[in-house]
Amino acid sequence: MSALVPLAARTEVDWVALSVLIVLFVVVTVLGFMASRFKRGDTLDSLDEWGLGGRKFGTWVTWFLLGGDLYTAYTFVAVPAAMFAMGSVAGFFAVPYTIILYPIIFIFMARLWSVSHRHGYVTTADFVRGRYDSRILSLAVALTGFVATMPYIALQLVGIQAVLDVVGLGGGGNWFAKDAPLLIAFVLLAAYTYTSGLRAPAVIAFVKDALIYLVIIVAVIYLPTQIDGGWEGIFGAAKEKMAATSEATGKPTGSFIPVSGQMWAYATLALGSAMALFMYPHSVTATLSSDSRKTIRRNASILPAYSFVLGLLALLGWVAIAAGTQPIGVDGKPNPQLVIPQLFEDSFASWFAGVAFAAVAIGALVPAAIMSIAAANTFTRNIYQEWINPKATHAQEAKISKIASLVVKGFALVFVLTMDKQNAINFQLLGGIWILQTFPVIVFSLYTRWFHKWALLAGWAVGMVYGTVAAYKVVNPVTGKHFGGSLAEIPGFGDMGYVAMTAFAINLVVTVVLTIALNAAKVSNGSDETRAGDYFADAGDPRVEKDKAVREQTGGQEALPE
Repeated sequence: MSALVPLAARTEVDWVALSVLIVLFVVVTVLGFMASRFKRGDTLDSLDEWGLGGRKFGTWVTWFLLGGDLYTAYTFVAVPAAMFAMGSVAGFFAVPYTIILYPIIFIFMARLWSVSHRHGYVTTADFVRGRYDSRILSLAVALTGFVATMPYIALQLVGIQAVLDVVGLGGGGNWFAKDAPLLIAFVLLAAYTYTSGLRAPAVIAFVKDALIYLVIIVAVIYLPTQIDGGWEGIFGAAKEKMAATSEATGKPTGSFIPVSGQMWAYATLALGSAMALFMYPHSVTATLSSDSRKTIRRNASILPAYSFVLGLLALLGWVAIAAGTQPIGVDGKPNPQLVIPQLFEDSFASWFAGVAFAAVAIGALVPAAIMSIAAANTFTRNIYQEWINPKATHAQEAKISKIASLVVKGFALVFVLTMDKQNAINFQLLGGIWILQTFPVIVFSLYTRWFHKWALLAGWAVGMVYGTVAAYKVVNPVTGKHFGGSLAEIPGFGDMGYVAMTAFAINLVVTVVLTIALNAAKVSNGSDETRAGDYFADAGDPRVEKDKAVREQTGGQEALPE
C-alpha cells in the first residue's frame, strides 16, 4: 500500500484534487440550471411540474433519480465508516436492508402512485387526508415527514465537509476556508433547485451515479492488490481489530460477524430501515415523478444493482483497516467519517482522488435537492394550503414551495455550521425512528380502511413518544451524551434491537386494540374520497386525464368529479 500521508501534511491543500473537484462541480451546476428545459411543460408554476417533474420521468430517469436519492453522500461516508469503527452489525446491515426494501416497494408503491395519479396527490399526507377526511391525521404524517427530513439534509453537508477536511481546506484553524466552499455549494444548489425544481437532481443524478460506480469499481479492484494477502489480509485485519478490547467500553471494539446476542440488533436494523426508507417524503417524491405504475415496478426490479455497489462500498471500511488509514481531521482529532475520503487521498493519484471527492460532493447535492423539494412540497400542501390558505392556486403553491425549499436548505446549513456534527447524526437516527411510525397510516391504508383514524393517530403518538424516550436513554459510552445510538434492549426479550421497530410494534398494538374498540362503538371513521379502481389507475386513464383538465382549468379549487 502507498505510504500514509503524515499528519502535518494533511493540513495542506491538495490543489490537484481540489481543482478536479471544482471542475466537476461546475459541470453539474451548469446542468442544474439547464435542467429546467428537460421534459418541461408549458410552465413550472405548479407543484406537479416544479415539485414532481411533471410526473413524466421514465424507467431510466426514475432509476437514476431514486438511486441518487436513496444512496446519498452520507451513505458513501457513513456505511464504510461504521464498518471501520464498529464492524458488521453497525455497517453491513445496510446491504440486507436494501435487499429487503425493493420487494416491499414493489408491493405497495405502485398502489400509492396510482391513487396519487388519480387524485393529484403530491405527498403521502395528501393521500391520508383523502382516505380518512382527517386534517389532524394528515398533519401528523406531514409534520413527521418534514421534521425527519431536516437532519437528513444536514447530513449531506456532513458528507461534503468530510471531503473538504481531507482536501485540506480549513487547515490551521482557517474557518473561512473550510466553511466558505460549503456555503457557495449550497447557494448554487438553492439557485438551480429554485429555477429547475425536481428536474435538476434528475439530470445531475446521471453524473453522480456514473462517478460513484466508477470510483467504487476501481477501488475494489485496485486497492486489495496493494495490500499484503489481498482480501484474505483485509478480512484478517478487520477480524483482529473488531476482537480487540475498546478502551472506552472494556468490550470488543465491534463485530466481525454478528454473534448470537447481536442477531436481533442486526435483523431489526435491516427490517426497520427497509420499512422506513420509503416513508420519507423524498423517497415518495422521486417515486411519484415517474410516468406510470409499471415504471415503479420496473425500478423495484433493477434498483438492487445499487445493493451490490453498496456491499462493495461497505467493504472499503475494512480495506481502510488493512491499509492503516488514519482518519484525522484538520483539527487533529480522529474522525471515522473521514475514513473513505482519507483512504482515497492516501491511495490514489491526486487527480483520481479529486474524482472520488467529486462523487461524494455531487452525491450530496442530488439527495439534498430532492429532500428540500419534498420537505417544501409537504409544507406547502399539508400546512400552508391545508391550514393557512385553503384557496391557494397552483401558481401560489409553487411559489410558496420554492421559498420553503430555500428556507429548508438554509436551516440545514446553519445547523451544520453552528452545531456539532454528532448532533446531526443523532437527529437523523431519531428521524428514522419517527418516520417508521407513519407506516401503519400510509401502507395499511393503501389496502384497507379497517383501521380507525383515531386509533392510527393514537398509535402514531404512542410510538413517537416511546421511540423518542428510548432513544434519549441510549448513552454514548465515549462521550456520555444521550441519543447515543438507535439500539436498546427489547422489552421481554433481553436482546438489543432497533428502537424504531420496538416503537412500531407498540404503535401497531395500540392501533389494533383501539380500532376494535372504536369500531365496536361505531365511532365515525370519516369519509373516503378514493375508490377501489383508483389504486390500479395508470397513465392515460380517461378519468385521470379528465380530472387533470378540471384541476388545470380551476386552479385546483374544485373538487374532483365522481
